[in-house]
Amino acid sequence: MDDCIFCRIVSGDLESDLIYEDDDLVAFRDLNPQAPTHVLLIPRRHVSTVNDLGYADAELIGRLVLAGQRLASEEGIAEEGYRLVLNCNREAGQSVFHLHLHLLGGRRMKWPPG
Repeated sequence: MDDCIFCRIVSGDLESDLIYEDDDLVAFRDLNPQAPTHVLLIPRRHVSTVNDLGYADAELIGRLVLAGQRLASEEGIAEEGYRLVLNCNREAGQSVFHLHLHLLGGRRMKWPPG
Protein backbone atom coordinates (compact mmCIF):
# COMPACT_ATOMS: atom_id res chain seq x y z
CA MET A 1 0.00 0.00 0.00
CA ASP A 2 1.93 2.98 -1.33
CA ASP A 3 -0.08 5.55 0.62
CA CYS A 4 0.30 3.80 4.01
CA ILE A 5 2.98 5.45 6.15
CA PHE A 6 3.58 2.25 8.14
CA CYS A 7 3.97 0.18 4.95
CA ARG A 8 6.60 2.71 3.88
CA ILE A 9 8.40 2.19 7.21
CA VAL A 10 8.25 -1.61 6.75
CA SER A 11 9.67 -1.33 3.22
CA GLY A 12 12.46 0.99 4.35
CA ASP A 13 11.24 3.88 2.19
CA LEU A 14 10.64 5.99 5.30
CA GLU A 15 13.04 6.30 8.22
CA SER A 16 11.97 5.49 11.76
CA ASP A 17 13.60 4.95 15.13
CA LEU A 18 13.44 1.18 14.68
CA ILE A 19 14.03 -0.82 17.86
CA TYR A 20 12.88 -4.32 16.85
CA GLU A 21 12.16 -6.34 13.75
CA ASP A 22 11.68 -9.94 12.76
CA ASP A 23 10.13 -11.73 9.79
CA ASP A 24 6.59 -10.65 10.72
CA LEU A 25 6.84 -7.55 12.94
CA VAL A 26 8.49 -4.15 13.18
CA ALA A 27 8.65 -1.88 16.25
CA PHE A 28 9.68 1.76 16.37
CA ARG A 29 9.37 4.78 18.64
CA ASP A 30 6.29 6.96 18.15
CA LEU A 31 7.02 10.41 16.68
CA ASN A 32 4.41 11.95 18.98
CA PRO A 33 4.95 10.08 22.26
CA GLN A 34 2.20 10.09 24.86
CA ALA A 35 4.45 8.63 27.57
CA PRO A 36 8.19 8.47 28.24
CA THR A 37 8.15 5.09 26.48
CA HIS A 38 5.86 4.98 23.46
CA VAL A 39 6.61 2.27 20.92
CA LEU A 40 4.46 1.17 17.98
CA LEU A 41 4.50 -2.50 17.02
CA ILE A 42 3.14 -3.33 13.57
CA PRO A 43 2.84 -6.38 11.36
CA ARG A 44 4.87 -6.25 8.17
CA ARG A 45 1.75 -7.36 6.30
CA HIS A 46 -0.79 -4.58 5.84
CA VAL A 47 -3.91 -5.09 7.94
CA SER A 48 -6.03 -1.94 8.14
CA THR A 49 -7.88 -2.45 11.44
CA VAL A 50 -8.65 -5.02 14.11
CA ASN A 51 -11.92 -5.57 12.23
CA ASP A 52 -9.91 -7.00 9.32
CA LEU A 53 -8.40 -9.79 11.41
CA GLY A 54 -9.58 -13.39 11.26
CA TYR A 55 -8.91 -16.54 13.25
CA ALA A 56 -5.92 -17.22 11.01
CA ASP A 57 -4.34 -14.05 12.47
CA ALA A 58 -4.42 -15.26 16.08
CA GLU A 59 -0.72 -16.12 16.03
CA LEU A 60 0.14 -12.69 14.60
CA ILE A 61 -1.74 -10.91 17.39
CA GLY A 62 -0.12 -13.16 19.97
CA ARG A 63 3.30 -12.35 18.55
CA LEU A 64 2.52 -8.61 18.70
CA VAL A 65 1.59 -8.87 22.37
CA LEU A 66 4.63 -11.01 23.23
CA ALA A 67 6.92 -8.61 21.37
CA GLY A 68 5.34 -5.80 23.40
CA GLN A 69 6.06 -7.73 26.58
CA ARG A 70 9.67 -8.29 25.51
CA LEU A 71 10.19 -4.63 24.60
CA ALA A 72 8.63 -3.50 27.90
CA SER A 73 11.27 -5.56 29.67
CA GLU A 74 14.08 -4.24 27.46
CA GLU A 75 12.86 -0.65 27.99
CA GLY A 76 12.88 -1.17 31.77
CA ILE A 77 9.15 -0.59 32.30
CA ALA A 78 7.90 -4.16 32.80
CA GLU A 79 8.12 -4.22 36.59
CA GLU A 80 6.50 -0.81 37.21
CA GLY A 81 3.81 -1.42 34.60
CA TYR A 82 2.92 -0.62 31.03
CA ARG A 83 -0.08 -0.44 28.76
CA LEU A 84 -0.70 -2.19 25.44
CA VAL A 85 -3.36 -0.50 23.29
CA LEU A 86 -5.02 -1.46 20.00
CA ASN A 87 -7.33 1.24 18.64
CA CYS A 88 -9.89 0.33 15.98
CA ASN A 89 -11.19 3.06 13.64
CA ARG A 90 -11.42 6.83 14.00
CA GLU A 91 -13.83 7.03 16.96
CA ALA A 92 -11.35 4.99 19.01
CA GLY A 93 -8.42 7.18 18.01
CA GLN A 94 -6.90 5.19 15.15
CA SER A 95 -5.24 7.70 12.82
CA VAL A 96 -3.05 5.39 10.73
CA PHE A 97 -4.99 2.58 9.11
CA HIS A 98 -2.36 -0.12 9.45
CA LEU A 99 -2.88 -2.25 12.54
CA HIS A 100 -0.56 -1.14 15.33
CA LEU A 101 -0.12 -1.92 18.99
CA HIS A 102 0.96 0.92 21.28
CA LEU A 103 3.38 0.11 24.09
CA LEU A 104 3.15 2.91 26.66
CA GLY A 105 4.98 3.22 29.96
CA GLY A 106 7.36 5.16 32.12
CA ARG A 107 4.61 7.11 33.90
CA ARG A 108 1.45 6.39 35.87
CA MET A 109 -1.46 5.58 33.56
CA LYS A 110 -4.95 6.86 34.36
CA TRP A 111 -8.30 5.15 33.98
CA PRO A 112 -10.46 5.60 32.09
CA PRO A 113 -7.93 6.31 29.34
CA GLY A 114 -10.05 8.48 27.04
